[in-house]
Amino acid sequence: MRIRPFLAAAAALLLAATLSAADIQRMEPPFWYVGMKNPTLQVLFYGKNISAAEVSLADYAGVRIREVAKSANPNYLFVYLEVRPEAKPGSLTFLFKEGRRTTRQSFELRSRNTKPGAQGFTSKDVLYLIMPDRFANGDPSNDTYEDFGVNRAQGGGHHGGDLKGIRDHLDYLDALGVTAIWLNPVQFNRSNASHGYAISDFYRIDPRLGSNAEYCDLVDAVHARGMKVVMDMIFNHCGSTHWWMEDIPDADWFNQNDYAARVGERMRSQQQAAAQPRPQQPPQGQQSQNAPRGRGNDGLVTTTHYKWTLMDPHAPQSEKDILLDGWFSGGMPDLNQRNRYLADYLIQNSLWWIEYARIDGIRMDTYPYADYDFMARWCKAIDREYPDFNIVGEGWYPRNSAAGWWQHDSEFNDDDSELKTVMDFDLTFTTQREILKESNTSEGSEAGLFKMYETLTQDFLIPDPQHVLVFLDNHDISRFMQDGDPLWKFKQGLAFLLTTRGIPQIYYGTEIAMTGDKSKGGDAQVRKDFPGGWKEDPASAFTAAGRTEFQNACWDFASRLLHFRRSSKALTEGKLIHYTPDNATKCYVYARIAGAEKVLVILSGSDTDRTLDPKRFSEVIGSATRGTDVVTGAVLDLSAPLTIPARSAFVLRLQ
Repeated sequence: MRIRPFLAAAAALLLAATLSAADIQRMEPPFWYVGMKNPTLQVLFYGKNISAAEVSLADYAGVRIREVAKSANPNYLFVYLEVRPEAKPGSLTFLFKEGRRTTRQSFELRSRNTKPGAQGFTSKDVLYLIMPDRFANGDPSNDTYEDFGVNRAQGGGHHGGDLKGIRDHLDYLDALGVTAIWLNPVQFNRSNASHGYAISDFYRIDPRLGSNAEYCDLVDAVHARGMKVVMDMIFNHCGSTHWWMEDIPDADWFNQNDYAARVGERMRSQQQAAAQPRPQQPPQGQQSQNAPRGRGNDGLVTTTHYKWTLMDPHAPQSEKDILLDGWFSGGMPDLNQRNRYLADYLIQNSLWWIEYARIDGIRMDTYPYADYDFMARWCKAIDREYPDFNIVGEGWYPRNSAAGWWQHDSEFNDDDSELKTVMDFDLTFTTQREILKESNTSEGSEAGLFKMYETLTQDFLIPDPQHVLVFLDNHDISRFMQDGDPLWKFKQGLAFLLTTRGIPQIYYGTEIAMTGDKSKGGDAQVRKDFPGGWKEDPASAFTAAGRTEFQNACWDFASRLLHFRRSSKALTEGKLIHYTPDNATKCYVYARIAGAEKVLVILSGSDTDRTLDPKRFSEVIGSATRGTDVVTGAVLDLSAPLTIPARSAFVLRLQ
């Protein structure tokens, strides 16, 4: 007799399970905004056999379901809404009906964010690039996540830097004189790698850096100082630990989808077998970026990195295909942006971060590796909602002809990329390679400052040279300064960076001449911790007292020039006129001119003192008789020949 109630209860539970409605495990985006210019919204739902449910929407004025789309995986639904202009903020309700049971899922529509943001970045700005894990550890309580902790002795692992560490040092950045911060990816990476480019969740800040709310607070704090924030994004690939890998959404969600499924299965097996903390091991078949590309023993095709094929009129389609559809590495599944649902998802993710966090710009990683038509569509979608917003695409090309082809309105590209800003790797590599050489303009042996000048003469290939990102170094290449380099190299490099055309970017630590040679230890050499960012550090370079005499000389030079640049229309918007360096003077002389304001720059490429006659530059000097160096305050008489000390740098405000 006592068994019967138990059996009845079990039968009831079984019946409830049979009749239960959708088990919704994920909903993305987590909320949205009314009043967006594009009324179409995709909401992704994930749950066991969720596609079997009948989906409807409780009455909500101004909102209707436009389409319920199913992928090859029954555990996903893509519900497309039309959010008309008259829709008001509130909570709408999705209804998922299976049999006699209905699941209700609320979804918030918010008012548009009225906080400052989405300002874009221009040549008026100077971006300061920070690798968050390596800048400062402001909150040690978030150092450990799951099995991954902090080990500062491990070059590629986590060191503990976080968002609070950055916020704690905004005074330092403001005093330095930069106007914007660009952070390497801050979205969740469930791995031991600290670079951030293997995203596991596109809607979540990595908990070792902070939370979504802390990220928004950081953006607000930066804006309160009149500065901006640029977010790093990646659409070409995700991480092998992304939650999609546990249950791939569609048959063509990834390029080489079958291989992605095997990676996902290996990932699950490794997670189940993990008995103690240890660094994540890459799945079988992963190759380093510098390894030969092609088909591996396990069938994976990795990209060739032959980015020229996209613009090469003679390239076979097969080479374009392997560039785009080959994986960047075996540990970074290659996303197929030609999949309709994925394309909509990625575009909306960018719009969500702009509206939610009020970021001002995006730097898009591995730009040429993603589907070209999709990327152009993405740029237009961002521009439609936020016309002042700016995107810079990473295109690692050693020739500026490529940068010109990629930029919006290129006369050499019949299919407009819609990309506003490109990266000038050509000028970076030329400057790193040539600046220590003595200038030489002899036919067939040009070197030194002449090569930097020569690179800029090719700006006729670039539709808008002012929307080119210029930099001396970044997280992927050797640092500009190397052990034993002289102070004059730093001064000439910074003077050139901050006075030439384009949008300057400074890599964290460059202002104190941090060194690092990638050929002598890989990425770890160029991603070192900023000294003083950890309480156990013996000295803090965030303060003058904690810096060496050499570091202070570098920092002071950079800060004075940065602060002058902030107020100089000539340097931020002015026309560039430069003169050919010659063997007699070995000097590179150029002017930036905006209305009545003129700035004359003199860089010496000679190992000995030289005489420079200002008459040669009368076209830009005009009636000015003096030039005051904006860093030192020294006054130069421009009415007579000048003695230019060896390897000197002058930035003169003409009077």
